[in-house]
Amino acid sequence: MYFNGKRILVIGGSGTIGKKIVKAIQKEHPKLIRIFSRDEYKHYLFQNELGKCDNVRFIIGDIRDYDRVLASMQDIDYVFHLAAMKHVDICEENPYEAVRTNVHGTNNVIKAALSQNVKKVVFTSSDKAIFPTNTYGATKLIGERLISAAENNKSEAQTIFASVRFGNVMGSRGSVIPLFKNKIIHDKKITVTDNDMTRFMMTMPQATELTIKALKEANGGEVFVLKMPVIHLGILVEVLIEEVCKRHQLKKEEIEIELIGLKPGEKMYEELMTYDESKIAWELPDMYVLPSNSSGLEKRKDSKRVMIGTYSSMGQEPLNNIQLRSLLKKASLL
Repeated sequence: MYFNGKRILVIGGSGTIGKKIVKAIQKEHPKLIRIFSRDEYKHYLFQNELGKCDNVRFIIGDIRDYDRVLASMQDIDYVFHLAAMKHVDICEENPYEAVRTNVHGTNNVIKAALSQNVKKVVFTSSDKAIFPTNTYGATKLIGERLISAAENNKSEAQTIFASVRFGNVMGSRGSVIPLFKNKIIHDKKITVTDNDMTRFMMTMPQATELTIKALKEANGGEVFVLKMPVIHLGILVEVLIEEVCKRHQLKKEEIEIELIGLKPGEKMYEELMTYDESKIAWELPDMYVLPSNSSGLEKRKDSKRVMIGTYSSMGQEPLNNIQLRSLLKKASLL
């Protein structure tokens, strides 16, 4: 077991994905898991959820505070960096705060990891980092660049850095699915940006499993681009209205749909890999890998070169009604 007897720091560990990663790592009997977050209340809730765990420590801190990050990494082997300002509209209204957390905070994580001789750091990025049209995407792009630069500039024996890039996670905090369900039940009305909008979406178990896998497989400098299905917003709305109304004895004809158009910084579709990136990328069964100078991917039997082109939600076939309904039920979101 990879984490057996190891010490792990999960930054943003009391968030939705962070909690899943902590629970998954616990199954491999680590010596210590430190959970780092500035949110005292989420820490409190997660402590109660986990119960008594002698190998888990909860740390209050902010990644903007270098000294606190440095102290939290003492004797740590592996770091999952999940903390970020994530909401597009809030980042648009508070761009410098997004920079302080997503850029300066990531730089603090890098410096602290090098100072404390951490073995590996994995940074979670976003599809919005590709051709960014908003502050959030721009800060995530710079975060990726910082991670890549740290890998390129370090000595051979120092920390291994890598990034994981994925889209929306179904059911995570701020996800549109719980919001839509609540609006259907209580307001009999939902506001929709545009029915033709497409997004990459994955389930919580997928995001958790593949992020952990990326850390295990990182050799240095890679960007792991997780494969995921494409959701057409109009189909999602249709399926949710039908299923929620069925379960709550509502008439779907009475549910009002208000189209509000794109918010500042929003795009009709998302990209996970650019055309130029595809020229160097390798494909594995569950992810694409943008390698560093030496990754060994060419020697793997389960790898092949990627077909050159942009990996975009606009260019992928979205899930149909039946497939989407099945996925939502499997993720316990219906």
